[in-house]
Amino acid sequence: MNELSNPDVKRVLDAAFRKGVTLDVRAFERSTCTAEDAAAAVDADLGRIVKSLVFVAPRYDGRLVPIICLLSGRSQVDLGLLAAVTGEVVVRAATAREIRDLTGFAPDGVPPIGHARTMRVLMDQSLSQFEWVWASAGADCTLFRVTPSTLRMLSNAVVVPLDSGSWVPSAGTQMIEPRLQFEAGSGA
Repeated sequence: MNELSNPDVKRVLDAAFRKGVTLDVRAFERSTCTAEDAAAAVDADLGRIVKSLVFVAPRYDGRLVPIICLLSGRSQVDLGLLAAVTGEVVVRAATAREIRDLTGFAPDGVPPIGHARTMRVLMDQSLSQFEWVWASAGADCTLFRVTPSTLRMLSNAVVVPLDSGSWVPSAGTQMIEPRLQFEAGSGA
């Protein structure tokens, strides 16, 4: 099958088209399943490859709230930061089955848009440093090139720090160690 006629790629193209954007999806001879493979296929720096990682926040009733994290191929999600920016108590990586069920895509080809249901999407602030980036188009061997601002708009992403190395306190910020102080009392 021609990768560009793949139903998963068509969902990505349709999602972009609904927002007034025509994507230039490119099909490659070699796999683009990993960030390293994608960087080699497009001859780009690993940092310009967008990883779409799926996490879930379990609810007491058994439901899973999906969270898509868009980050540079060089970055790793810091689960503590992810929990902090989402306000979730527990966040974990989704299983392969959960990824397919929640997004409608194969775990190794999750694109930033075109999911089977509405998703909460977070984009690591480090992607904003690039003029353009490459993201999965929904099937192996397919990618599209896009500016970070267009990617943010297409995916309805909120830009936040997700990688512990991408968050740096601003100059002059003083780190304060938390301290608890208890006063002696009668306890009555």
